[in-house]
Parts: sequence; C-alpha cells; structure tokens
Amino acid sequence: MEDHAVLWQPSEAQAQATSLAKFIRWLEDARGLTFADYDALWEWSISDLDGFWTAIIEFFDLPVSGWTEVLPERKMPGADWFPGAETNFAAQILTRAGERPGEVAVVLQSETFGRVELTWEELAKRIGAVQAGLREMGVKKGDRVVAVLPNTPEALIAFLATVGMGAIWSLCAPDMGQVAILDRFRQIEPKVLIGQDGYVHAGKKIDKRPALEEIAGELPTLAAKVMVEALYEAPEGWMPWSDVLAHEGAPEALMVEFSHPLWIVYSSGTTGNPKPIVHGHGGVILEAAKQGLHQDVGPGDHYSWLTSSGWIMWNSQWTALSRGGRVCLFDGAPNYPDMLEVWRFVAREKLNYFGAGAAFFDGCRKAEVKPAAELDLGALRALGSTGSPLSHEGYHWIYAEVKKDLWLAPISGGTDLAGAFVLGNPMMPVYEGEMQCRALGNAVRAFDPDGNEIIGEVGELVCTEPLPSMPLYFWGDDDGSRLHESYFDTYPGVWRHGDWIAFNEHGGSIIYGRSDATINRRGLRLGTSEIYRAVEGMDEVLDSLVIDLEFLGRESFMPLFVVLREGLSLDDAMKAKINAAIKRQVSARFLPDEIVQIAEVPRTLSGKKLEVPVKKLLLGGDPAKVVNRDSMANPDSFDVFVDYAKTKGA
Repeated sequence: MEDHAVLWQPSEAQAQATSLAKFIRWLEDARGLTFADYDALWEWSISDLDGFWTAIIEFFDLPVSGWTEVLPERKMPGADWFPGAETNFAAQILTRAGERPGEVAVVLQSETFGRVELTWEELAKRIGAVQAGLREMGVKKGDRVVAVLPNTPEALIAFLATVGMGAIWSLCAPDMGQVAILDRFRQIEPKVLIGQDGYVHAGKKIDKRPALEEIAGELPTLAAKVMVEALYEAPEGWMPWSDVLAHEGAPEALMVEFSHPLWIVYSSGTTGNPKPIVHGHGGVILEAAKQGLHQDVGPGDHYSWLTSSGWIMWNSQWTALSRGGRVCLFDGAPNYPDMLEVWRFVAREKLNYFGAGAAFFDGCRKAEVKPAAELDLGALRALGSTGSPLSHEGYHWIYAEVKKDLWLAPISGGTDLAGAFVLGNPMMPVYEGEMQCRALGNAVRAFDPDGNEIIGEVGELVCTEPLPSMPLYFWGDDDGSRLHESYFDTYPGVWRHGDWIAFNEHGGSIIYGRSDATINRRGLRLGTSEIYRAVEGMDEVLDSLVIDLEFLGRESFMPLFVVLREGLSLDDAMKAKINAAIKRQVSARFLPDEIVQIAEVPRTLSGKKLEVPVKKLLLGGDPAKVVNRDSMANPDSFDVFVDYAKTKGA
C-alpha cells in the first residue's frame, strides 16, 4: 500500500473528550489496565474476549444480567455467548425515555409527511400502544412481525414494540419489488404484516397498495394486516395504523435469553433465495455499544445516517438512540429538488454526526455541490461513509467543500454481523483514502489464499475470533450447512467475509470491493439471482449474466449481458422491456448501466455461471489467469468478454 497524506488530526483536547478516551481511562481505573496505543488496546480486546466484552457491559451499564460464563468455548460457528444471561434490546431505549421524557428523541424530514418530532415520552407511549395492539392480534414471544415501511418513526415504533415483546422483527424497503420481498418473507412465516399505503419520492406519489395486497395474499400464515395511512385510506381487511395507536398500554421490555432472536435481515441472494440472517438481542446490544465508542455519539448529540429501510444502516442508526442521542431521519429523494437538499437537512437539524453511502458524497462532488459555502454546518463534528470505497477525490471534496475541521470516519462491515470490521477512531489522524482502524473486539485480518496473514497486500477479509453479533443461524437452516458454506468453507474455523482488503503498518485499511459476485449499488447489496429471476422470466430472454464492477475510486458500473431468443435483437424497445422487468420485480436502484447481447453465458462444467471470473476480467485481470477454460462447459463463450474488456479499459 502506498503512503497517504494526513487530512485531519484531532487536537489533544478533542481526543481526550471522546467516549473512547473515557473508556480507556475507565479501564485503567476500574481494571488496572494501561495501553501504549490503540494497537495495544485492540490486541487486548481480541485476546481477552471475556474481559473486553464484560468491560463493555459495565462501562455502558447495559441491561444484561444473569450469566456465569462469557464464552465457554472459542469456536466458529457455534459460539455460545453469555449463557444464562437475559436482556432486551428495547430495554436500553425505554430507559433513556424515562431519563429524558420531554426531550426530542426522533425527528423525521419526509417528502410524504413533512417534518415530524417525537419526544422520548411520545415514543414510549406509542411503543406501548402498538404492543397492546399486537397482543390483541395474537402476537407472542417468537412470532415474526414483518413490515414494508420507509425510514420513518412508524418503522422504529413497530420494531421496538415487536422486539420488546420478545417477537422477531423483519423489514423490507417499499421501493423493493414484491417478488424480492416475498422471497424474503415467505421463508420466515410471519404472523403480522405492516405496510405503508404509499409515499412521495422526488415529488411523485407512489401507490403501494396493490403490491401490499399481493404480498399479503402470498403469506398464508398472516393473522393480521396493518396499514399506515400516508396518502390513502386503509383498504378493506387492513387495520389502520391509527387504530393500533389508539390502544393503551405501558411499554414493555420482556427479558429474554441473550441469544433470543431480535431480527431477521437478509443476504443478497447471490446463489438462490436470500439467506435469512438471525441476530440475537445480546449480541446486537454489545456490538452497538462498542460502535458507540468508535462513532463517539452520546446524550445530546444529533445523529443521522442517510439510509433506506432496506439497508443494515437502518438498524445501525438506533445505536445513537440507545446512547441517548437524537436520531434524525431523512425520507425522500436525496437529489430532490437538488443535491444540496440533504445538506440543508444537516444544517437545519444541527447534526453533529452525519453518515451516508460513499456514492452520495461522490455524487455531490460530481454535481459540484458546495455545502460549506451556502449553509451553516458549525454543529457538524463527524462524517461517516460506507457501502462502497470512498474515492480519494471524495475525501478531498469533503475537506474542501464540507468542513476543514471534521472527523471523517468511513466504515466497512455488513448485514451479516450487524456491525463493522474496520471503522473510525476519533483519537487518530485521518489518512487520505483509508479507514482508520480495526474494530475493537474484532480480530479482523487479511489472508492470502493459503490462510496466512498479510500486511500491505490485498487479501481476503477474515475474522479469526468469535463476535457476539455474528449470526445465531439462518432461519430454516436446521443443520447449519448454509451458514457454514457462507462464511467458513474457505478457512476452517475462520470467518471469510467476501471483501478484498489491505492493511498497512499503522492499522489503516482500504477495501477493494467484493471478492464474490454480490451487486452493490449505492450501498445496497443484492444477489445476482434476483436480477436473473426478473430478466430470465421474460419469454424473450434465454439466459443472462450481470456483473457489478466496483472500481476503486470510481463509480460502480453494472453491465447486463443477455441471450435472446433466435431472431430477436436488442433494440431500444427490448432494452426498455428488460429494464421495466427489473424495476417491477427488484427495484429501480438495480437497473443496469448497459445491456449487451451475447450468444451464450459462460458456464462451468456443472452449469454454474462464471460471474467471478468475468468480474475479475472486466476489472483488468489477465484473461489467461482469471479462468481455467478446461473447467468450462463452453470455453469459447469467454472470448466475447475478453473483447468487451478491451473496449472498457478497466
């Protein structure tokens, strides 16, 4: 890795005022531990797992109690954290509500609803009302409540009400196609579905009632359907959200087992149905608290992450709420009426911490937006970025056009562990193009193909020790085979995440994109199988191959290659029809940048599409090395991609 310039350095006063510095001082006073530097702290956190994670519980006074052991056996998969302990994710937030009832907890800025504020007291009251309504619908501990809702207080309230009762939450964004939503929800057999009848995006009304009716009709286990009335009246057979809120009841945080399921989130579905990833209450509580150290967010802070409700960052934003911060939600098109709109929101809400996908910042740069010149960003202290690598130009744009004295903290993690592997440190300098450090408690490394740790070279991102927030299991994966194949089949006993990463000597890192074929569009990941399902469902399309090219420092480019029926050609009408199918069944977010007609899709002898070799080729790999043509069923089919790569100049 090349040396990078320092773009920001905290003052000693800034560094010592952070939550991380307070934690280090607490470790010295309470545990008698001292550390020469951050690397020493990190080494302790991954070697003394018992000591580190109990320190997190004590320092943050987390609602976790009743254990006799922390981790009886260090193993992956199958680590059993804090056996015998009880907790509930909602408990910490309800405690905050009792501490500051009249203060504002949540702010919404929405194209659909305008600006809305909720105090902690109002939030708690609505959680209690929804819990009473859910009980009336027959919901009990272990039942699944699913929702198709945008990033609004209604989604938060429904989530906390559900998990506070010991039921299990699962959420999809309303801009996702109903086929993709059903592929997720069918697997978990939900009891209740909550949807919003429509929303406004970029000034246009979107009616979701037909899609919600179709989704509900394909979920035979539903006992009740609830409709948030945003633009219309609730259809027949749906209970209005306002009726649910009319119930009365004190909010509850039922103490459940440390590893009781909290929510079900989903993998991208690269090789079939999306994997329903189950995280536990305790693991997420501990990971979120630790993230509080790395994000340096606490009581009184105003926090926002520009996120869809279908991204794991929706779940992550509640870390700030659990720490007593105010969470500000943005629900709308970030480029409407222009690319300055989100920055107006940042200024208006006096945000201290704002995060977004790297593509948003690079989009602002390309649009030549100058927030600092037009807005008062005096309150802004920190900026987060994730979803894809932030370009070097993006780093420089932020310091030139947003704020010079600003802690920029890009992170990389994933849905899989509801957390981050590499992220920010408010006590360290920011280097151009780098993420600052490895996460505490996370034994993240770069491995070569033989399982050796490497520094200064690109390798597979791995985790060599258990984490409390790793998946409990995949829903329906009774023998654990899908879980094992997803993370542990390359390096036995070691988690392989599927990212290319390089670490340098001072602990900084750069992510070089996915090492698998997952699509990552503006921070939202999706499996290629969902694109194939939409495209190949058309009579005109016989086969297809989609590749997401994540060029370091450049915008993602996603070409779609299609094999059409004999006699058909890829004219504008055909391209429009293909795009319409993707938009309808998956999402407009995943429309290809280019559609190319080919004669056949390259496949292995066993019939698998050669996505990764084609991706490596189009990213500049040597055609003679990216694939073994002897392993192909149709080796000549690769020639068209070799020619295509020459035209793109990867």
